[in-house]
Amino acid sequence: MARTIRLRKWQKAALDAFLARASPDFLAVATPGAGKTRFALAAGRQTLAATPGRLVIVAPTQHLKHQWADAAEELDLHLETAWSAADGGLPPDVHGVVTTYQQVAGSAEALAPIADGAFVILDEVHHAGDDRAWGDAVRVAFEGAAARLSLSGTPFRSDTRAIPFVAYDDDGMASPDVEYGYDDALHTGGVVRPVHFPRIDGEMEWIASDGTAAAASFADHLDAPGTAQRLRTALSVDGEWMPHVLRLAHERLMLIRRTQPDAGGLVIATDQGHARGIAALMARMGVDAVVAVSEDAEASRRIGAFAAGTAPWIVAVRMVSEGVDIPRLRVGVFATTTTTELFFRQAVGRIVRWIRGLGPQPAYMFIPDDPRLRTHAWNIAEQRRHSLRRRDDDGMPEDADPAALDEPPREPRDEPQLSLFAALSATPMGDPTADGQMVLGAAVAEAPADEEADGVEWDLELVDAPPLEAPPSGKGLSRREYRRILRDSNSSAVRLIARATGLSHAAVNSELNRRVGVQRVQEATLGQLEERRAQAERWLARPTG
Repeated sequence: MARTIRLRKWQKAALDAFLARASPDFLAVATPGAGKTRFALAAGRQTLAATPGRLVIVAPTQHLKHQWADAAEELDLHLETAWSAADGGLPPDVHGVVTTYQQVAGSAEALAPIADGAFVILDEVHHAGDDRAWGDAVRVAFEGAAARLSLSGTPFRSDTRAIPFVAYDDDGMASPDVEYGYDDALHTGGVVRPVHFPRIDGEMEWIASDGTAAAASFADHLDAPGTAQRLRTALSVDGEWMPHVLRLAHERLMLIRRTQPDAGGLVIATDQGHARGIAALMARMGVDAVVAVSEDAEASRRIGAFAAGTAPWIVAVRMVSEGVDIPRLRVGVFATTTTTELFFRQAVGRIVRWIRGLGPQPAYMFIPDDPRLRTHAWNIAEQRRHSLRRRDDDGMPEDADPAALDEPPREPRDEPQLSLFAALSATPMGDPTADGQMVLGAAVAEAPADEEADGVEWDLELVDAPPLEAPPSGKGLSRREYRRILRDSNSSAVRLIARATGLSHAAVNSELNRRVGVQRVQEATLGQLEERRAQAERWLARPTG
């Protein structure tokens, strides 16, 4: 059982503040790579030890759900990842559940009894404001929780709806209880990397949505539709701009791999077809890139394998843009038409995670020289951020910053001229290494070389995790993996019994549950799952039994 946990200065201060809070709600805003997960799980373990109850974690994506469960196991906190509303309660031999905002939206009433009196962690809590229904569901599900720890790794946008359990000041701005920004982390040293932004200009030609010919470089001022169409043209896999940028980024990665052989690169694509097109371009360069898109059932496994391996490149759309922990990423290519500051910062956050013992480790995000992205890069350097402003209606606040908003509204899809848009050519211009462009928007000071400056100074003595039933034989597997194997083997046994006896699957399940004393197989402990499998094996040996 884990007895201690090493915390950075900000994590220790945040934990002290959390444990001393007067309210059940606590908001921690910290830059990507700072270690929000470790802080939150330390808070969870200390809280559950003092006040027995369940731990409920809500993550943005399925992949992050499993990432949280893995991190929790390192602190002897065992979470159910396969729960659904149809399952009812949780097995007694887990500390809680990890789910997603999307699942909460459809399971709020079923989650509420589990979360009653629980310690709830809301990761990247701004997602609770993505849709009014999501925010309402989060409130219904977790209103009865004993404590709610909300986390965010990116600045909140001024057009975001009000989020449940977040405190606001008199001006309608969110009030974090703890805030640790990129600039703070960079000056601490050994926490995040300095990021450089090579900008690549180009000369683009396209047919606009009204059928007229257009041409512009990124230096030309265009209206909102023209700006969006210019970027779409630059990112086309049929032009010259995209292959040129990929070659530059790959050359940079190869230089980095001379000193960090496992260094990796990430390309963030516009959509799934675009991602596959980019992978095809890289293949023509002789580079084998992993593709992870949501329509692929193996996407989460591919991301995990890439994170643990040494492959040079991964191409994704959104699955790696937020929260996914792949510290070996050192180079990024921003090749998406999603240009919000929130998304841009999330993307940059994928390449900032410091690796202890590596020494100086600058990171590089290659970007189109689009004025919106150029501004976002400068804002990172100057530590400008948009605070979360309360908005309870569907309109924009009067003082909303247009630069923080989503893409310009597209023309209605029933207008025939929409189909007339076509990218004709995209030719790269200029050298991103010239005239200081390599450091535009970057924090140019390298992190201190002194590894002891990274703030890892406290070995916190952990209170024992709440005890669980001793696990049965699992051949060294984690509880979560062994539970999955046992559930799969029980399902296979039920199918065999049904085939042999002619009984329905429901009847077989009901009888096996009765024999081991559970209502549903999803609520069975590991010991009960082992006994249930043994009962099934005896039934198969004597089908009439």
